[in-house]
Amino acid sequence: MSQELKEKVSTLETTLQDFIRHTDRSFIKVNNAIVDLHNEMGDFKEEMKVFKDEMKGFKSEMARKWGELANRLGTLAEDIVAPNLVPVARKYFNCQGEPLDFMPRRVKAHSKEAGRSREFDAIAVFEDTVILSETKSTPRLEYVNYFSQVIQEFFDYFPELAGKRLIPIFASLNIEENIIKQATKNKIFVMALKGDTMEILNYHEVFGK
Repeated sequence: MSQELKEKVSTLETTLQDFIRHTDRSFIKVNNAIVDLHNEMGDFKEEMKVFKDEMKGFKSEMARKWGELANRLGTLAEDIVAPNLVPVARKYFNCQGEPLDFMPRRVKAHSKEAGRSREFDAIAVFEDTVILSETKSTPRLEYVNYFSQVIQEFFDYFPELAGKRLIPIFASLNIEENIIKQATKNKIFVMALKGDTMEILNYHEVFGK
């Protein structure tokens, strides 16, 4: 082998050895980077699991809070209407003195059909008059129509009150004109906030029917 060829072979071997050493170092660096990334991904997954668990608990708590708020808003109108029934009964319907009975949210069984019952929002019983209130936080026409059916069956639930004058009142904090007209058509009084107190909005219209 010529001297020139030997030198080329030697140079090639040196270059190859350098390449191998460099490649080994690069491989080690890449491998270490992969190991680090794997560890970081493991930590990230664990953090995400903790985060998801926390969010799950947060969502459950928020759902509970929203449920409580919805229930509270649903009874808010009733809580405002009920204490005003007696003053309204005295002012508009000549009911004197204290009521003989006052029944907020009373569940009563049907006197003629076993197993049938319903809840009444508020009832004030006077000597010769019964004030029956149906309260809705979001009044709708179908609620007025349903209340009209309830009125027809009222004494089937309270036969002990038969013979008394029944005054039906559909109540809310605010009631649209079309709902007032529908209630008036069915001879139902409408009570809503007027200023800082509850008032009957269609008193003369109902009595004019």
